[in-house]
Amino acid sequence: MEKLYRGYNHKKFIPPDPLQFVYKYRRKADIEIVAFLASALAYGRVGQIEKSLTDLFGRMGNSPFEYAQNFNGEQREKLKSFKHRFTTGDCLSDLLELLQVVLSRFGSIEEFFMQGYSCGDKNIVPALSRFCDSLTAAHNGQTTRNLKYLFASPARGSACKRLNLFLRWMVRDDEVDLGLWKSIDRAKLIVPMDIHMFRISGMLNFHHRKNNSLKTAVEVTEKFAQIEPCDPVKYDFALSRIGIVENCNGNFRPECEVCELGGLCQG
Repeated sequence: MEKLYRGYNHKKFIPPDPLQFVYKYRRKADIEIVAFLASALAYGRVGQIEKSLTDLFGRMGNSPFEYAQNFNGEQREKLKSFKHRFTTGDCLSDLLELLQVVLSRFGSIEEFFMQGYSCGDKNIVPALSRFCDSLTAAHNGQTTRNLKYLFASPARGSACKRLNLFLRWMVRDDEVDLGLWKSIDRAKLIVPMDIHMFRISGMLNFHHRKNNSLKTAVEVTEKFAQIEPCDPVKYDFALSRIGIVENCNGNFRPECEVCELGGLCQG
Protein backbone atom coordinates (compact mmCIF):
# COMPACT_ATOMS: atom_id res chain seq x y z
CA MET A 1 0.00 0.00 0.00
CA GLU A 2 2.80 2.42 0.86
CA LYS A 3 4.57 1.69 -2.41
CA LEU A 4 1.33 2.37 -4.26
CA TYR A 5 0.85 5.60 -2.29
CA ARG A 6 4.38 6.81 -3.06
CA GLY A 7 3.93 5.98 -6.74
CA TYR A 8 0.53 7.54 -7.42
CA ASN A 9 -0.28 10.11 -4.74
CA HIS A 10 1.05 13.08 -6.73
CA LYS A 11 -0.59 16.10 -8.34
CA LYS A 12 0.44 14.99 -11.82
CA PHE A 13 -2.04 12.10 -11.52
CA ILE A 14 -5.00 14.31 -10.51
CA PRO A 15 -6.41 14.91 -14.03
CA PRO A 16 -9.01 13.83 -15.07
CA ASP A 17 -10.24 13.76 -11.45
CA PRO A 18 -12.70 16.62 -10.65
CA LEU A 19 -10.21 17.70 -8.00
CA GLN A 20 -8.25 19.36 -10.82
CA PHE A 21 -10.77 22.23 -10.82
CA VAL A 22 -10.22 22.93 -7.12
CA TYR A 23 -6.54 23.66 -7.72
CA LYS A 24 -7.41 26.51 -10.06
CA TYR A 25 -8.38 28.70 -7.07
CA ARG A 26 -6.34 30.14 -4.21
CA ARG A 27 -8.81 31.60 -1.71
CA LYS A 28 -10.14 29.13 0.86
CA ALA A 29 -13.67 30.47 0.42
CA ASP A 30 -13.58 29.82 -3.35
CA ILE A 31 -11.89 26.44 -2.96
CA GLU A 32 -14.55 25.21 -0.58
CA ILE A 33 -17.42 26.13 -2.92
CA VAL A 34 -15.66 24.71 -5.99
CA ALA A 35 -14.84 21.48 -4.15
CA PHE A 36 -18.43 21.04 -3.00
CA LEU A 37 -19.90 21.62 -6.47
CA ALA A 38 -17.22 19.57 -8.25
CA SER A 39 -17.81 16.60 -5.95
CA ALA A 40 -21.60 16.98 -6.22
CA LEU A 41 -21.40 16.63 -10.02
CA ALA A 42 -18.79 13.85 -9.95
CA TYR A 43 -21.05 11.20 -11.44
CA GLY A 44 -21.20 9.79 -14.95
CA ARG A 45 -18.48 9.56 -17.57
CA VAL A 46 -15.22 11.35 -16.82
CA GLY A 47 -15.27 13.35 -20.04
CA GLN A 48 -18.80 14.60 -19.37
CA ILE A 49 -17.89 15.58 -15.79
CA GLU A 50 -14.95 17.63 -17.06
CA LYS A 51 -17.10 19.29 -19.72
CA SER A 52 -19.88 20.14 -17.24
CA LEU A 53 -17.52 21.52 -14.60
CA THR A 54 -15.67 23.62 -17.18
CA ASP A 55 -19.02 25.05 -18.24
CA LEU A 56 -20.22 25.67 -14.67
CA PHE A 57 -17.11 27.35 -13.31
CA GLY A 58 -16.79 29.41 -16.47
CA ARG A 59 -20.22 30.84 -15.67
CA MET A 60 -19.32 31.55 -12.03
CA GLY A 61 -16.47 33.96 -12.79
CA ASN A 62 -13.36 34.65 -10.75
CA SER A 63 -14.95 34.04 -7.36
CA PRO A 64 -17.38 31.11 -7.04
CA PHE A 65 -17.82 32.06 -3.37
CA GLU A 66 -19.11 35.52 -4.25
CA TYR A 67 -21.25 34.03 -7.02
CA ALA A 68 -22.92 31.68 -4.53
CA GLN A 69 -23.13 34.35 -1.84
CA ASN A 70 -24.90 36.78 -4.17
CA PHE A 71 -26.90 34.27 -6.20
CA ASN A 72 -30.08 35.85 -7.59
CA GLY A 73 -32.91 35.43 -10.05
CA GLU A 74 -30.89 36.74 -12.96
CA GLN A 75 -28.20 34.12 -12.40
CA ARG A 76 -30.86 31.42 -12.04
CA GLU A 77 -32.23 32.40 -15.43
CA LYS A 78 -28.78 32.20 -17.01
CA LEU A 79 -28.20 28.76 -15.50
CA LYS A 80 -31.32 27.29 -17.12
CA SER A 81 -29.24 26.16 -20.09
CA PHE A 82 -26.85 24.16 -17.86
CA LYS A 83 -27.25 20.39 -17.76
CA HIS A 84 -25.16 17.54 -16.45
CA ARG A 85 -26.90 14.24 -17.09
CA PHE A 86 -30.09 14.54 -15.00
CA THR A 87 -28.91 17.59 -13.04
CA THR A 88 -30.60 20.57 -14.69
CA GLY A 89 -29.82 24.24 -14.35
CA ASP A 90 -32.85 24.66 -12.08
CA CYS A 91 -31.65 21.85 -9.82
CA LEU A 92 -28.20 23.40 -9.61
CA SER A 93 -29.79 26.79 -8.88
CA ASP A 94 -31.70 25.20 -5.98
CA LEU A 95 -28.39 23.92 -4.62
CA LEU A 96 -26.79 27.34 -4.98
CA GLU A 97 -29.70 28.89 -3.11
CA LEU A 98 -29.07 26.40 -0.30
CA LEU A 99 -25.40 27.38 -0.26
CA GLN A 100 -26.40 31.04 -0.18
CA VAL A 101 -28.41 30.40 3.00
CA VAL A 102 -25.50 28.46 4.52
CA LEU A 103 -23.00 31.20 3.71
CA SER A 104 -25.22 33.99 5.02
CA ARG A 105 -25.77 32.21 8.35
CA PHE A 106 -22.44 30.49 8.95
CA GLY A 107 -19.91 32.07 6.59
CA SER A 108 -18.64 28.76 5.24
CA ILE A 109 -19.65 25.17 4.56
CA GLU A 110 -17.16 24.05 7.20
CA GLU A 111 -18.84 26.04 9.97
CA PHE A 112 -22.23 24.71 8.87
CA PHE A 113 -20.97 21.11 8.79
CA MET A 114 -19.41 21.44 12.24
CA GLN A 115 -22.84 22.13 13.75
CA GLY A 116 -23.56 18.42 13.36
CA TYR A 117 -20.08 17.04 14.03
CA SER A 118 -19.25 15.29 17.28
CA CYS A 119 -15.84 14.03 18.35
CA GLY A 120 -17.65 11.21 20.13
CA ASP A 121 -19.07 9.71 16.93
CA LYS A 122 -17.37 6.53 15.73
CA ASN A 123 -17.07 7.88 12.21
CA ILE A 124 -18.28 10.73 10.02
CA VAL A 125 -21.58 9.06 9.07
CA PRO A 126 -23.76 10.66 11.79
CA ALA A 127 -22.36 14.10 10.95
CA LEU A 128 -23.09 13.52 7.27
CA SER A 129 -26.68 12.59 8.08
CA ARG A 130 -27.11 15.75 10.17
CA PHE A 131 -25.51 17.81 7.41
CA CYS A 132 -27.94 16.50 4.79
CA ASP A 133 -30.93 16.92 7.12
CA SER A 134 -29.89 20.50 7.85
CA LEU A 135 -29.54 21.29 4.16
CA THR A 136 -33.05 19.98 3.57
CA ALA A 137 -34.34 22.09 6.46
CA ALA A 138 -32.63 25.14 4.99
CA HIS A 139 -34.78 24.61 1.89
CA ASN A 140 -37.94 24.62 4.05
CA GLY A 141 -37.97 20.84 3.97
CA GLN A 142 -38.88 20.87 0.28
CA THR A 143 -36.29 19.23 -1.98
CA THR A 144 -36.69 17.54 -5.33
CA ARG A 145 -35.43 14.03 -5.95
CA ASN A 146 -32.64 15.34 -8.19
CA LEU A 147 -31.55 17.88 -5.59
CA LYS A 148 -31.44 15.20 -2.89
CA TYR A 149 -29.23 13.16 -5.21
CA LEU A 150 -26.63 15.93 -5.11
CA PHE A 151 -26.26 15.50 -1.35
CA ALA A 152 -27.38 11.91 -0.87
CA SER A 153 -27.82 11.14 2.81
CA PRO A 154 -26.40 8.06 4.56
CA ALA A 155 -29.75 7.91 6.38
CA ARG A 156 -31.17 6.65 3.08
CA GLY A 157 -28.48 3.95 2.78
CA SER A 158 -26.37 5.79 0.23
CA ALA A 159 -22.63 5.14 0.19
CA CYS A 160 -22.32 8.94 -0.10
CA LYS A 161 -19.39 8.63 -2.47
CA ARG A 162 -19.41 12.26 -3.53
CA LEU A 163 -19.84 13.76 -0.07
CA ASN A 164 -17.11 11.48 1.29
CA LEU A 165 -14.93 12.55 -1.62
CA PHE A 166 -15.52 16.21 -0.72
CA LEU A 167 -14.60 15.49 2.91
CA ARG A 168 -11.43 13.67 1.87
CA TRP A 169 -10.33 16.71 -0.13
CA MET A 170 -11.16 19.09 2.72
CA VAL A 171 -9.86 17.12 5.73
CA ARG A 172 -6.82 15.15 4.57
CA ASP A 173 -3.61 17.03 3.91
CA ASP A 174 -0.95 15.72 1.54
CA GLU A 175 0.24 16.36 -2.02
CA VAL A 176 -3.23 15.56 -3.42
CA ASP A 177 -5.75 16.48 -0.71
CA LEU A 178 -5.93 20.08 0.47
CA GLY A 179 -6.57 19.76 4.22
CA LEU A 180 -8.41 23.09 4.57
CA TRP A 181 -10.69 21.85 7.36
CA LYS A 182 -8.73 21.49 10.59
CA SER A 183 -11.50 20.58 13.04
CA ILE A 184 -12.34 17.07 11.82
CA ASP A 185 -10.32 13.99 12.72
CA ARG A 186 -9.27 12.27 9.49
CA ALA A 187 -9.56 8.93 11.31
CA LYS A 188 -13.36 9.35 11.11
CA LEU A 189 -13.50 9.67 7.30
CA ILE A 190 -15.19 7.03 5.14
CA VAL A 191 -13.78 5.74 1.85
CA PRO A 192 -15.53 7.32 -1.18
CA MET A 193 -16.83 4.14 -2.79
CA ASP A 194 -16.88 4.71 -6.54
CA ILE A 195 -16.95 1.85 -9.04
CA HIS A 196 -13.14 1.61 -9.09
CA MET A 197 -12.79 1.41 -5.31
CA PHE A 198 -15.70 -1.02 -5.07
CA ARG A 199 -14.06 -3.34 -7.60
CA ILE A 200 -10.51 -3.06 -6.28
CA SER A 201 -11.43 -3.38 -2.60
CA GLY A 202 -13.40 -6.50 -3.51
CA MET A 203 -10.37 -7.90 -5.33
CA LEU A 204 -8.35 -7.23 -2.17
CA ASN A 205 -10.87 -9.30 -0.19
CA PHE A 206 -11.98 -6.24 1.80
CA HIS A 207 -15.64 -7.00 1.12
CA HIS A 208 -17.82 -9.68 -0.49
CA ARG A 209 -20.88 -7.57 -1.19
CA LYS A 210 -22.67 -7.39 -4.52
CA ASN A 211 -23.97 -3.85 -4.01
CA ASN A 212 -22.11 -0.62 -3.38
CA SER A 213 -23.82 0.72 -0.26
CA LEU A 214 -23.06 2.56 2.96
CA LYS A 215 -22.45 -0.79 4.67
CA THR A 216 -19.87 -1.63 2.00
CA ALA A 217 -18.12 1.72 2.42
CA VAL A 218 -17.96 1.37 6.22
CA GLU A 219 -16.76 -2.25 6.00
CA VAL A 220 -13.98 -1.36 3.56
CA THR A 221 -12.97 1.66 5.65
CA GLU A 222 -12.67 -0.55 8.73
CA LYS A 223 -10.33 -2.87 6.79
CA PHE A 224 -8.16 0.09 5.81
CA ALA A 225 -8.23 1.25 9.45
CA GLN A 226 -6.47 -2.00 10.39
CA ILE A 227 -3.60 -0.87 8.16
CA GLU A 228 -3.68 2.89 8.87
CA PRO A 229 -5.94 3.53 11.92
CA CYS A 230 -5.29 7.28 12.03
CA ASP A 231 -5.94 7.77 8.31
CA PRO A 232 -8.07 4.99 6.78
CA VAL A 233 -8.79 6.96 3.58
CA LYS A 234 -5.09 7.54 2.89
CA TYR A 235 -4.86 5.06 0.02
CA ASP A 236 -8.11 5.99 -1.74
CA PHE A 237 -6.62 8.25 -4.41
CA ALA A 238 -3.72 5.93 -5.20
CA LEU A 239 -5.92 2.83 -5.42
CA SER A 240 -8.38 4.65 -7.67
CA ARG A 241 -5.54 5.36 -10.09
CA ILE A 242 -5.19 1.60 -10.62
CA GLY A 243 -8.65 1.67 -12.14
CA ILE A 244 -8.56 5.09 -13.81
CA VAL A 245 -4.95 5.31 -15.03
CA GLU A 246 -4.10 1.63 -15.42
CA ASN A 247 -7.60 0.60 -16.61
CA CYS A 248 -7.81 -2.34 -14.20
CA ASN A 249 -11.15 -4.12 -14.56
CA GLY A 250 -10.51 -7.15 -12.38
CA ASN A 251 -9.46 -9.46 -15.21
CA PHE A 252 -5.92 -10.78 -15.47
CA ARG A 253 -3.65 -8.87 -17.87
CA PRO A 254 0.13 -8.92 -18.48
CA GLU A 255 0.37 -5.67 -16.48
CA CYS A 256 -0.78 -7.59 -13.39
CA GLU A 257 2.69 -9.14 -13.14
CA VAL A 258 4.22 -5.79 -12.15
CA CYS A 259 1.23 -4.30 -10.30
CA GLU A 260 1.88 -3.21 -6.69
CA LEU A 261 -1.16 -5.25 -5.67
CA GLY A 262 0.03 -8.40 -7.40
CA GLY A 263 0.54 -10.38 -4.20
CA LEU A 264 -2.78 -9.31 -2.67
CA CYS A 265 -5.25 -9.17 -5.52
CA GLN A 266 -7.94 -11.86 -5.61
CA GLY A 267 -9.13 -10.86 -9.09
